[in-house]
Amino acid sequence: MLEDRSTKAYQALARDLAETFAKRAAKWDVTRDYCWQNVDDLVAGKIMGMTIPKRFGGAGASYYDACIVIEEIARACTLTSRIVVEANMGAIGAIMAYGTDKQRAFAAELVLAGDKPAIAITEPDAGSAAGEMKTTARRDGDRYILNGRKHWITGGGISKLHLIFARVEDEKGSPLGIGAFIAHRDPEKGIEPKGLSIGERRRTMGLCGMPETELIFEDLVIEEDFVLMPPSGFAHGFKDLMTAYNGQRVGAGTVALGVAAGALEHATRYMKERHQFGRPIAEFQGLQWMLADMDTGVHASRLMLQEAARSGAGSRSGFPDKTMAARAKAFATETAIKVVNDALQIFGARGYGDQEPLERMYRDVRMFTIGGGTAQVLKTQIAGARLGIKTPQTRDGYAKLAANG
Repeated sequence: MLEDRSTKAYQALARDLAETFAKRAAKWDVTRDYCWQNVDDLVAGKIMGMTIPKRFGGAGASYYDACIVIEEIARACTLTSRIVVEANMGAIGAIMAYGTDKQRAFAAELVLAGDKPAIAITEPDAGSAAGEMKTTARRDGDRYILNGRKHWITGGGISKLHLIFARVEDEKGSPLGIGAFIAHRDPEKGIEPKGLSIGERRRTMGLCGMPETELIFEDLVIEEDFVLMPPSGFAHGFKDLMTAYNGQRVGAGTVALGVAAGALEHATRYMKERHQFGRPIAEFQGLQWMLADMDTGVHASRLMLQEAARSGAGSRSGFPDKTMAARAKAFATETAIKVVNDALQIFGARGYGDQEPLERMYRDVRMFTIGGGTAQVLKTQIAGARLGIKTPQTRDGYAKLAANG
């Protein structure tokens, strides 16, 4: 059981950890190794699984508190902050909200010990259109047999806990809906489920220490006890399960915010230190205005993300509001790219090289308008909420909308 901590205590701990992580961040980027050393520090600091309810060994911390921690760590190391997101939101959030006590206890034990769960939704032909996935889970008595292929799975090969989304079929192959299945893989302990294999790892532009791989399922058996079943069942359960992504989006947006805040700090320092034409470049109005826009963007992003993080309190699911989460992530991630880019511009050639962390931060932050919901998809969702319509993404959906006026 974890002790109660105030928000300020979490922030102070995160800042202390961030000082250590900042010294190691370049190493993971160059070696492309997963930051196990940092994970050990997160476990020791009781950050992994901090949002897990107390009765399952967590601290029962709020998403707001988690976002405070994520921002502080992201200022120093994007890779480590992303691990904090996925150890407190996303797959683990869905399991804590909709799982049985057996499933919750099982998942909590893994995450509290340092595991970063993998959420397996994306497929070669099903990215933003997640509902078009082709992976199947056919019922076979009291178990399900999974077949298919996922890609761009964050943490593939290092994650032990996997939450796999698939189209569910009955014994005759008739469709039942989309469900989620919990799989466990831990080669060091000899746990390698037959039918679950790790495919190709993709080389990425940033976040280089985080593997992005394929997951391949060939008659993977999942017992009924490890089917994550929301109250609405398979027919409508996918919608319930995807509410967990609202938290994931707030977390991802907060990582981008933290990177932007770190870049702003670096730029502020450098403008005071760097002299040109006989005076500090901080005295040049053009750069002052750049810095002011950067500061405003970071502050606005923080307010939006914190509002979204708080919005789930008292709701049925406990997850952040869908539109608030989309709005905050879209704004914060696009703002972060601009802030980091402007910070690099202030540094000039020094920022383009590896003397400063800006070039790494720029490569890292670029991912966040893509993963976890592209900025364009999120804006379509925001517009739909503003217009008061459920905005469809398919040709048939638009035809139905037109027919109904």
